Amino acid sequence: MSRLLQRGGGEPAPPVATRELTAVSADGARVHVELYGPEGAPAVVLSHGWTCSTQFWTAQIRDLAADHRVIAYDQRGHGRSPAASKDGHSTRALADDLEAVLTTALEPGTRAVLAGHSMGGMTLMAAAGRPKFTEHAAAALLCSTGSSRLVAESLVLPMRPGAVRTRLTRAILGSRAPLGPVTPLSRRILRYGTMGPGSAPERVAECARIVHACPRPTRVAWAHVLAELDLDAGVRELNVPTAVIAGTADRLTPLVHARALAAALPECVGLTELTGMGHMTPVEAPEAVSAKIRELVDVHLKPEEKAA
Repeated sequence: MSRLLQRGGGEPAPPVATRELTAVSADGARVHVELYGPEGAPAVVLSHGWTCSTQFWTAQIRDLAADHRVIAYDQRGHGRSPAASKDGHSTRALADDLEAVLTTALEPGTRAVLAGHSMGGMTLMAAAGRPKFTEHAAAALLCSTGSSRLVAESLVLPMRPGAVRTRLTRAILGSRAPLGPVTPLSRRILRYGTMGPGSAPERVAECARIVHACPRPTRVAWAHVLAELDLDAGVRELNVPTAVIAGTADRLTPLVHARALAAALPECVGLTELTGMGHMTPVEAPEAVSAKIRELVDVHLKPEEKAA
């Protein structure tokens, strides 16, 4: 079970993994994997989004690891996973990496609830129909994500929709400019672009620390992938009970995406719209996200899988 320590200022330190693994993807990329909670407990797999890391799931790990086997991993180039090769950025690579994580962290046939935020949700869509996904996924949570038209639908720029807004948004999200150190100004910019207007300062600061730690080449490479994203077919292949969560104030993946996913999923088990929340819902509304994961475990993992 994860141990909670206290930082100098009384702020809880991140949970400590009970075990760390390295998954090797199809192209040889190495993916850092962390395991929390008791062995044999119901399994949950957490897949983070663009510019984030396993630290993004800290609140969910603290909550769930008490009675779940929680598996979190760093997407390639993020956190403690090494940078990918120049041609190693694609939705296929995301799916390959998830399959490698499932193979490495779960026993054959073990079922789990898979939760993905933003690019992590896109990872689930990309992997839908893959053998290891089919073997291990009992249910899924798509959190603040979309399957296509990400740049065209983005509300980061307060402009009328159209070609000019799309072109400017693409340039901003794919900019090679360094983010630099976390400052009051950078926190305000991050909150505007990715979080709800009422987000607590400590949660804005938490997201800023994580996002600013992402290497610039990784941020830029994945921005180009997301700008061309088309996983609509993957949504239709996601043949497991799937819940969708989104914030009503999300500028990066506005509610139009969540509603389209709910309509297209073969087995949608509910759309939750979090009033006033932005794109970073696992940090902004941690209790709601954790509760939805617990609900999926309770309903969609068989009794013998819960007690395995």
